[in-house]
Amino acid sequence: MKILLEGLLPRFLPGLTAPEHFQCVPHEGKSDLDRSISRKLKAWREPGVRFVIVRDNDNANCADLKQRLAKICAEAGRADTLIRLVCQELESWYLGDVESLTIVFSDIGVSTTVLRKRFSDPDVWQKPSVELKRIAPSFQKLSGARTMSAVLSVHDNRSDSFRTFAAGVQRIAVEMGYVENG
Repeated sequence: MKILLEGLLPRFLPGLTAPEHFQCVPHEGKSDLDRSISRKLKAWREPGVRFVIVRDNDNANCADLKQRLAKICAEAGRADTLIRLVCQELESWYLGDVESLTIVFSDIGVSTTVLRKRFSDPDVWQKPSVELKRIAPSFQKLSGARTMSAVLSVHDNRSDSFRTFAAGVQRIAVEMGYVENG
């Protein structure tokens, strides 16, 4: 996730740079993230900072998970934290942009039209990483994140969770005065 976001955010929001405008804090999986949210939010002392938590849903109940994370954030004094869940795994965001997939992975043996139809709603796939590996045998998580961050379309992506994430980050960037609305 960190690799993808560090490459994607400056493309999506021109003028944003790390670490000046944003910082991605990696975690060793969702358990580590969940355990450390409160401590990290309380310890951050820089005024005016906004937080965004991006976490794979991994088949959890979305409403319950988001509510639990929001409660942790509120108890840490950061109720304005933006929480975005990836349905179900980060790879669903890739499946939402079939055109970019075919640019990055030359070993995809299925036509773009077939893939577009098959992954018309990429967020419903329970294991998008398995599907991605099946259609693109060369796919690997780290290199995939790096290469997809350079081409992933923010505007044409079919993943609702990706579009919701992008809209939320865009809104915060506008509120912070980092980018103009539009």
